[in-house]
Formats: sequence, C-alpha cells, structure tokens
Amino acid sequence: MALSGQGRHALRRPPRWHWLLLLLILPIVAASLLFEGWTTHEVDGARHRRACTSPIPKSADNGDPVLRITGKGAETAQMPFRTAALTFDGGPDPVWTPRLLDLLRARHARATFFLYGNQAARHPDLVRRIRDEGHEIGSYTYTGGDLGSASHLRAHWELALTQTALAGAADVNTRLLRLPHTTTADTLCGAEWPAARRATDQGYVVVAATARSRKPPLGVVRQYSHTALGYQEAKQLLADPNVGEFTTVTGGLGRPSLTSTASFAERAQGKALMWTQSVGHTFARSMTWALGIAGGLGMLRLVLLALLARVHVRRRRRHRSGAPWLREVNDPVTVLVPAFNEEAGIEATVRSLLASTHRDLQIIVIDDGSTDRTVEIARGITDPRVSVVEQPNSGKPGALSTGLRYARCEIIVMIDADTVFEPEALHRLIQPLADPTIGAVSGNTKVGNRRRLLGRWQHLEYVLGFNLDRRMFEVLECMPTVPGAIGAFRRDALLAIGGISDDTLAEDTDLTMALWRMGRRVVYEETAIAWTEVPSSLDQLWRQRYRWCYGTLQSMWKHRHAVVEVGPAGRFGRRGLAYLALFQIVLPLFAPVVDVFALYGLCFGDTGQAVGVWLGFLVIQLITAAYALRLDHEPLRSLWALPLQLFFYRQLLYLVVIQSVVTALLGTRLKWHRMQRSGTANQHLLKEPVPQPSSLSSK
Repeated sequence: MALSGQGRHALRRPPRWHWLLLLLILPIVAASLLFEGWTTHEVDGARHRRACTSPIPKSADNGDPVLRITGKGAETAQMPFRTAALTFDGGPDPVWTPRLLDLLRARHARATFFLYGNQAARHPDLVRRIRDEGHEIGSYTYTGGDLGSASHLRAHWELALTQTALAGAADVNTRLLRLPHTTTADTLCGAEWPAARRATDQGYVVVAATARSRKPPLGVVRQYSHTALGYQEAKQLLADPNVGEFTTVTGGLGRPSLTSTASFAERAQGKALMWTQSVGHTFARSMTWALGIAGGLGMLRLVLLALLARVHVRRRRRHRSGAPWLREVNDPVTVLVPAFNEEAGIEATVRSLLASTHRDLQIIVIDDGSTDRTVEIARGITDPRVSVVEQPNSGKPGALSTGLRYARCEIIVMIDADTVFEPEALHRLIQPLADPTIGAVSGNTKVGNRRRLLGRWQHLEYVLGFNLDRRMFEVLECMPTVPGAIGAFRRDALLAIGGISDDTLAEDTDLTMALWRMGRRVVYEETAIAWTEVPSSLDQLWRQRYRWCYGTLQSMWKHRHAVVEVGPAGRFGRRGLAYLALFQIVLPLFAPVVDVFALYGLCFGDTGQAVGVWLGFLVIQLITAAYALRLDHEPLRSLWALPLQLFFYRQLLYLVVIQSVVTALLGTRLKWHRMQRSGTANQHLLKEPVPQPSSLSSK
C-alpha cells in the first residue's frame, strides 16, 4: 500500500488529545492499584507481628488497660468496680455488627467499637448507626496492619487514613486507639511499645484489655470480635447480674468523650477517600477478571490458530471436489501495479513479474502522479507485455480503477509496486480460481528486509499473525482481507461489486468483504510467495498500521450488516467480523490497563505465579510461532526476537488501535500515508535462499 492521495481522506489532522487522557488515566490506574495493594498488605506490607524482644516498662505493667505514654513512663487507668467496658475490634461487619448493636440496645448497654478505617469507608451506614445509638468509636488502624512491624510511613498513614475514613463515614474523629495483634497491656512489648508511644505523641489514648483472670464485678475492659464467638461472649457478659454498668471506655472512666465532630474539610477528604477506595477495589477486582479473560482468549486464539492451520494443511493434501489442482489454470492474467514515487523498487517488481513461469501476461503500471523517476524507469522496461498509464494523483483505489479499465483479461492480479514475485508465484496464485465459486485468492506475503530487529518483528508478525490467520480464516470461510501486496480476482466479480471503492483507507479489506457479501468465496494460497518491503522505522510503521487499522474499522462499519445476512455473507459476518471486533479491537483497547495490572502483580503480588503465567504464555506463543514458521518453510532462528516483540512491538500495535478507534469515533478522516521505499523487498532473497514448498503436482 504505497500510494498517497489528496482525495476524500485528506481532510482533518488526526486527534492527539486522547494521548494526554491516556497518560492521565494510566497513573490513576497505577495509583488505584497501589492503594488497593497497600490495603491488602501487598505493598509495604505489615502482615505479621515481630517477636517480642523486650517487655513493656514497669510503670505500665500493672494490669491497667488504658494507657497514655509519656516521656517518663506511662499513665494507666482501670475501670471502677461493677463497671464493664465492652469493646469490639475490627469491622464494621455487615453480618455481625448489626446483631451486636441489636444485642446492646436490648440490654440498654453502651460499648466502644474499634473500627478498621477501610471497613468504615466500605460500610458508612453501620458507622453512623454505631454513632447514633450512643456508642463510642475508636481506631483499629486502616487495614489492621501491625504498627510495630510497619514502616514509619505506613504506621502514619494507617492512623491518618482511619481518621479520614471515619470523618467521611460518620463525621467523627477519635483519639481512642487499639493496636492490632494486641490484647492486654503487656502484649505491647517489643516493637509495639515504640509504635504505641508514637501514637500517644499524636494525642491517642491506647486501650488494651483487662486480663481474663480479673472478674467483671471488679471492673474490666473486655475485648471481643465481630464474629459469632464475639456475639456469644458479649451476650454472656451482659447477662452477669454482678455488673452494674455496661458502658464505653471514656464513660467508665468518667472522662470526656475522645470522639469529636469532624470539620467540613475533613468530611470532604473522607468522602474522597471512600470514593477512591471503592473505585480502586472495584477496578482491582474487574482487572483480575479482565486479565484472566484476556489471557484465556489469547491462549485460545493461539491454540485455534494452530489447530485450524493443521486442518487447513490436511485439506490441501486431500483431493476433493473443487480443489484447485484438479484443473490447471493457464488463462491470461492482467497484473495491475499502482505506483506513486516508487523509483526505488518498481523495476525489481516488474522484472520479477516478467520472469514468471506464467507467460501470458498483461502488466499495467498505473502511475498515480509520481514526482520522481517512476514513469521513466517503468517505460525503460522494453517488453511488449508491459504498459504504463499515467494519471493525476487520486489515491490507490483510483489508480486500480484506472488499471481495471485497461485490463483485457478475466483474471486480475493486484500487487503493490514494492512487491517482488517468485517465479512460480503468479501461476500458483491463480490456480484456486479453477473453482467457479471462488472470487479472490490471497497470496503469501513475506518480509524481505528482515535483517534488522524491527524487520524481524514484522517478519514474525506476518508469519504468525497474518499467514496463520489466513489459514484459519479459510477453514472458517471468513477471510477478511486479500492483501494489496498479492491477490488474484475474477474480473466479473470485481465488476459485480462496482469495482474498487475509495470509501475506506483499506481498499483491499473493503473489496474482500464486498466479495463475501455478494456470495463469492475467498481463499488462501500459501505457495504463491511474494516478497514485500516493510517499514524500517517506527514512524513509518506507525503510519502504515494506523492507516490499516483505521481502514479496517471503516470497512467493518461499512459491511456491518453482514452479521444478519445468510449464506457466505452471513458466515463471514458472524465469524470474520466478530473475530476482528474481539481480537483486533476490543482486547487491544484494554491492553495498556491490563499490562499495568500484570506489572503490578509481578512487582507486588505473587511474583512467582506471575512469572510462571507469563512464561507459560510465552512457551505457547513460541510453539505456535515455530509451527507457523515450519508451515511457511522459514528457519526457526527468528524465534529469539519473539520475547522482545511481546514487550515492545505489541505495545506499539495496541497504541495504534487506540489511536484508530478514537479517530473513528470522532469522525476524523485521514490522509494516505506513503512509506519511503528503499528497494529492499528482495533483500532476503539476495542474501540467502529460502526452501521452496512442494510443487502443485506433488500434492
């Protein structure tokens, strides 16, 4: 596809603002994942408590459960006689917290609830009910992380985010704190004591529990959980007739409440935190599913490609009705060669056609307003089978339509002006047309300039992505594209669909889909080999793939009604269009976000599992690629570039899809992007011979 047109597509510059949007979205996604990982202790985790290496100071080791740590020691307090302070750690829990509240209301009791900040943000209605029914609220940190083993930064945020969450959930702040993984005061040993001191320096009062050996009538602080066991234990204590008052911690000590009303700014920050946590949690869960689905579909696609390629090979080896080798096709052929500024490769292209074993040819070079020596070089080829037609620049579809008017033969072969044919390629290409139901044949395009890494990546893509896809499409009878580099058509079929349309930027895809809709089959002939020059720079590759993808979107939209049609058109629509929509549009759109999630899993999740999954996918990809290379009679040494292709090249193609979809949604029309040619389509042929496939007669 080497033409540059000034027609209907050269209207507006492609949009660019969505790249800024993507650059904003990806950091937000990353931040959400990091926050979710932080709350689940995958990032800067504090899951386990360190072993105690030193006891608490003697001033605090008197059994009293309420402590305010000072520089000289600790001030402690105990509940008075016949007073029990019920405390519940964790939650709020949507199942057991309401039951606990109902129990306390039935016994006219008050209690202190030490809540997780993240659970408070998730269940704000329960936090408000706790507050409204006169109970006291304390902090149990944001995630229940152990403050003694946590970094100072994490410990700070565990406390600060809990305050923010409580402010957003119930408009309250609290200075009551219970350290996770602690019970009685003496369990504040080791690293827990410095953590408790830092908390009291911020104004917190640390509340532990009274030893179980102390009887409730003597005054106790009891510690329960939001579970069935906690419910039963609290119910048992509330039934003790020797306890005169069941109250909160500050109520039992006769001190002013340590719970206050949050300011407007704190409430606003709390609402924002609740929203952020909700989005992060939802996103992480959805991405887990998306990653699994995307990985499953990717592997399913590779397996299907390999299996259906095997089916295609077996069918080719079987003699069946309509098989192209039952009758040899020797009809004359018209070859259309549209060209715009192709001086680097036009001579090699035409001379490769003249060297074809199929001698009955009409070669028409259509010069589409070239400004270089394309016409001069083409006219310099003195062979009566070659003619040159000049026209003003109108784009590739216009050039092909002009050539079609000059064609004398019933078989039309369309090629790019940078394509080099092998001697038997043309004859092999037209053999399937022995079947009158076939309207077009796709040839096998190979990459000529594959010596550099970018060319090798495209070589793998052509073999694994394009040619293996075409085998699958032929088996499923839904071939979406006969490539512009090498394709054969029936003249009557082309005229029946109105010739070559310029409605899209992918005229080859548009043409192929139109043939299916008129009931003509399209097949793949892998023995018809032509060598093409692929982009040698990232900028050229981007322009080429951008136009291809955008043109494919246009063609899919133009022929969308095929999904409800019958016969060959319906099969193509429900199979081919569905495949393109799922694997070439939808999945690539989600790829950047899924990749960020996969990178997160690699860095902070189960690294071994993430690496294992990636290696498993790579192995399947390598096996499939090796099989594809073997089918195409290509050496396997190119496989070394496949892992690098997955890391870099694949991301580029995903970004191309995003750009194309945004352009299509905005209704922007693109111009033709011409690739700068260097005449290296036959570079690989010149450097090393390629094993030839078996001849038709041997099948």
